Amino acid sequence: MKDALLDVLFNSEKRMNIILLLRDGPQEMDFILSCLSTSRQALLPQMKILKNQKLLYQLDDVYGLTSIGKLIADKMKPLLDLINTVDENSHYLKTHKIDGIPEPFLRRLHEIKDFIVFEPSHINSHELNMNHFEEAIKSKAVYFIATYMHLGGLSVLEQLVQKGTYASLIFTEEYFQKIIKENYDLCKYYLTCDNVKIYTSKNEITISSLTVVDTGFQLRLLYKDGEFSNKQMLCYNPKARKWGKDLYGYYLKDAELITKI
Repeated sequence: MKDALLDVLFNSEKRMNIILLLRDGPQEMDFILSCLSTSRQALLPQMKILKNQKLLYQLDDVYGLTSIGKLIADKMKPLLDLINTVDENSHYLKTHKIDGIPEPFLRRLHEIKDFIVFEPSHINSHELNMNHFEEAIKSKAVYFIATYMHLGGLSVLEQLVQKGTYASLIFTEEYFQKIIKENYDLCKYYLTCDNVKIYTSKNEITISSLTVVDTGFQLRLLYKDGEFSNKQMLCYNPKARKWGKDLYGYYLKDAELITKI
């Protein structure tokens, strides 16, 4: 029976699309046909299979999911999103330390299914990603996690501070000491700004960097051998923004607020 149900769900794209389409509620057949771009003759046999498995019910020309159908549909969507995410970005995920992302967020990888991988050209490898920089400048709040500072990072922070944007930063202890040594007066100034919060992490930060803006995030991971990678994961939508902000919060809970140096 288990094998038969798996076959019903995953061996037909039409059946899978019917289940996903009806997650939001019952629909008339004409609407289903229009959404799936198919004919009644082609779809009815698939509907019958789903009805036989007690996943679908019919009232006149309206079809909906049974309680079991709804339960399965709610679990199918994240699984399919995860499969698509891994499939579309398999090279990046295979070559980078994906386990650097804390486990609770790996389990939510389907939430960032629309992420893209951006790699600057060699000649621009040390320059800011200007598209992401523009998203940061437009934001009301920006959240940073860094184990290193990009060459243009402090100038970005300066512009955010001048604009009145709320900026919250988490550094490793080792890296923060380096920043203080090289930019003591600037660090002291930022600690007096009401719209800037600086933290140091008590625990290991296992990602390379994270920037969360109002529209989404930019994430860098290390290569599998631990070497720095300039490739960036970018994702801009409300779910992605929440995923990134929650990841920031994961590190924030064990971080210490810096009030003086």
